[in-house]
Amino acid sequence: MEIERKFLIKKLPDLTSYDYLIIEQGYLNTDPVIRVRKQNNKYVLTYKTSGLLSREEYNLNLNKESYDHLIKKSDGNIITKYRYLIPYEGHMIELDIFKNTFEGLIIAEVEFDSIAEADSFTPPDWFGEDVTYLTKYHNSTMSKMNVEEIREIT
Repeated sequence: MEIERKFLIKKLPDLTSYDYLIIEQGYLNTDPVIRVRKQNNKYVLTYKTSGLLSREEYNLNLNKESYDHLIKKSDGNIITKYRYLIPYEGHMIELDIFKNTFEGLIIAEVEFDSIAEADSFTPPDWFGEDVTYLTKYHNSTMSKMNVEEIREIT
């Protein structure tokens, strides 16, 4: 079970001391979500059920050849982002700075062990609007956006 909240960012913290991943991902389907992702040199096929705060998620490892084949089958926008991993009060903030098509968009995700824990989370002051329940900020939705819709969120 994946339980996470998403936030827009009003001001970036100093990122120089944090590790980051370079992520490229495409969507083979968006309902249910079937995604292929390259994360540095790791390749994964992911299946996610529907949901906003909470949903099931399953990951299967791929090899590079399978990823290269499947990414070409993706519909819509390929999403590229740098993901910074920032420890915060017993949690890990995944700070996504989007590149290319979604340049300018910055979203933080925080995962939790329970819905109660997610509901009681107090974000750091550099977080902005909580967009957990706004589907336009789901990567699977973004993969289907046209130019006008992309401009609205970036």
